[in-house]
Formats: sequence, structure tokens, C-alpha cells
Amino acid sequence: MSELLKNKLKEKIEAWRPRTARLVKEFGNVKVDEVDIGQIIGGARDVKCLITDISYLDPFEGIRFRGLTIPEVMEKLPKAKDGEMPSVEGFYYFLLTGDIPSDEEVQSVMDEFKKRQQVPEYVFNMLRALPLDSHPMAMLSAAIVSMQRESVFFKEYEEGHLHKNDYWIPTLEDSLNLLAKLPTIAAFIYRLKYKNGDIIPPNPELDWGANFAYMIGIPKPYDDVARMYFILHSDHESGNVSAHTGHLIASALSDVYYAISGMVNGLAGPLHGLANQEVLKWIQEVYKKMDGRIPTEEEMKKFVWDTLKEGHVIPGFGHAVLRKTDPRYTAQREFCLKNLPDDPLFKYVDLLYKVVPPILLEQGKAKNPWPNVDAQSGVIQWYYGLKEYDFYTVLFAVGRALGVTANIIWDRGLGYPIERPKSVTTEMLEEIAGIKSK
Repeated sequence: MSELLKNKLKEKIEAWRPRTARLVKEFGNVKVDEVDIGQIIGGARDVKCLITDISYLDPFEGIRFRGLTIPEVMEKLPKAKDGEMPSVEGFYYFLLTGDIPSDEEVQSVMDEFKKRQQVPEYVFNMLRALPLDSHPMAMLSAAIVSMQRESVFFKEYEEGHLHKNDYWIPTLEDSLNLLAKLPTIAAFIYRLKYKNGDIIPPNPELDWGANFAYMIGIPKPYDDVARMYFILHSDHESGNVSAHTGHLIASALSDVYYAISGMVNGLAGPLHGLANQEVLKWIQEVYKKMDGRIPTEEEMKKFVWDTLKEGHVIPGFGHAVLRKTDPRYTAQREFCLKNLPDDPLFKYVDLLYKVVPPILLEQGKAKNPWPNVDAQSGVIQWYYGLKEYDFYTVLFAVGRALGVTANIIWDRGLGYPIERPKSVTTEMLEEIAGIKSK
């Protein structure tokens, strides 16, 4: 393992431990939040009971990675060679340490990924043995958990000589090993399912994002699309299904392979990771209804009002936490304005961006009428030739693994315990509410 990264992370973790230890010892009884019955029944919505220092979702600024907004991340992080977006390797170093990496530190992560990127042949054999109509998310989850036998953490823990304070070290090893292989596995699934099994092997000269673009078979500037997509989808606090699933599984000291496989399974749900393809389908349906022509703003306003009056929603708008346009949407919008301004589907996205928020505000039902990340991401993939809807969530999963593994490493470094919320019965809630049972 890169001593540069390991030593930096060791320094950061050891400096952080006294902060969490003091909070528990001296302030453990300080109340942070109150929980009401609606939150209990409503999926623990907005209950403050998780901790992460990797990212924070601000209602008005959007996601902050290690305290930086998305525009700041895109500006400050070193750009990939021959690209306009930051490299994923530099971004991962930043997620782990909170520091903007030097060129040497970026290269150290690149070197780690490159030397670990070879996927065991049994993984490919297992994927080939699955029915070809298997969902790509099921294939990705199976591929990840099939490699559990490779876990360094599991082996060292089983040997019984691993000190609790050092759990993070083999977890870092597992994370680097898995992340190095994910682009190859994801691209293999894509080529196996959708390109007649015509596999493109990795190019050792390319960075993580560019290598994925190369293996999937899409030329520049899709390398920047991949980098941007993986960074924007990497983390979103701890409470969303995919991130929380990864945290929860790892809290039992299950290794990274179990945790990230579970993360993928949570992301596959239509209420979570499938939203981007649903938005794209809807936009394409609108495009067909308009006979493939670009409507005026007035025509689009009428269509939106008609849709709402029929009891339907405008997909891609609104967010459970955000109260402004999702900065992840804005980053993709800026890319589209520069690289595909005349694409018909983007023109539809652009029109919706202009007309939907004022209409939703006038309607008065939406807490947040602004577009979210899903309102545009599928359109970009479609434009560059990746037109297989079911694969879009795989891209999401590959990016999300960056943030979740970074969180798990820090969870182990700070010695966070197994998660174990307490349940209550419906009868107990009725008693609390003062309802007399029949």
C-alpha cells in the first residue's frame, strides 16, 4: 500500500479520535434532536442520528464534500490529464483525508489503483454463467460479493491479532482493491450484456474515469462525463438507502465486499437509484408527444400545467432536503451547455428548467420546485451513446462506492459501534398519542 496515503490517513485518524472520545465521555447525554410519531412511521425522515464527516447535505448549498461545495471541488481539485474534470483518484484522496492533493498524492492513488485493477478470472466466469437477461445491478452485486474471499480485513480479523484501532488499515486495503476493480467489472457487465460480449481490456495508461470510458467503448469527451458522474454521485450524507446500507452492514464488522454489495442492492430500488432513467423515459415520451420538435416556452408551460392537472408529477424536480437547484444538476447543465447545446433532448431539459419551477411555485404544493441531479444525468448518457437504461444505476453505484468506502474506513478508524436502533410497537405509539385501543 502507498505509505504516503496510509501515513496521511493515520495522522488524520489519530488526531480525530480524541474529539469523538470527548463527545461521548463528557457530552454523551446532550440532546441533539426530538423524534415525533410521523418521523418514526415515515422512515426516520430527518431524524439526526447518524454521523459522517465525508459529506453534508446543506438545504441551500447542496452537497458539501469535506466542507467544499461542488463548484469549489471542481475548481480546487487537480484536473485529470487531458481532461477538464478532476481525476477520481485525486477526489478519493480528498474524501479520505480532507486535503486537496498534490500531483504526487494524486499519482500515489493512481499507482495503487493500477497495481490492484486485475479482476480475478472467476468473477468473469461467474458473470458469464448468469442468464444474460439478469439485471446489471444484480450482476454487479454478485460480482462484488463473489470477491469476499479476497478480503484482507476478514483474513486478519480471523487470525485474531488485529487491534481495534487498526481495523481501518486492512479496510483501506480492501477499499483500494475493490475500487481499483470496479470500473473493469462494470464495463465488462456492459459489454457482456449489450455488446455481444465484445470485451475491451483495461488500458494501464489511463486514469480511473478515462479507463472506464475506454473499456465501455465511448471516445472523448466521455472520459470527462465519467469523471464528473462518479464524483457527483459519490456520496450524499449517510441517511440515503445506499449509503446507510453500506454503513449499517459494515458496522457489524462485515468487510467492504459485503457492505458494498449490499449498498448496490439498496441503490437498485426504484425510489432511489433508478430515478435518472425514469426521468429520461419521461422526457423522451414528451419528445414523442411533441412530434420531435422543440416547443416554445408557452407550449411547454401548457404541457406542464396539463400534466399536473391530470394528477401526474414532473419527474426530476423536487428533493427531500434541498431548497434550491441541486448543484449536481448545475454542474451537468454547465457541461451540456458547453458540449451538447443543440441536442434536442437537452433543449427539452433546458426548457423544463426554465418553466417548471415557477409553475410548481404557483401551484403551491412543492417544498422544493427546483431540478435535482436526476433531471439531466440520463440525457447526457443517452447523447454519448450509452442508451441502455438499466445500466445507468451501475454508473451511480460505481461512483457511490467512493464515498461509502471512505466512510467505512473512517468508521473503523474512529471505532464506531454496531448500529442498533430501538423499535416500538404500534400500540406503544397509540399510547404515546393518547389513543385508546379498542
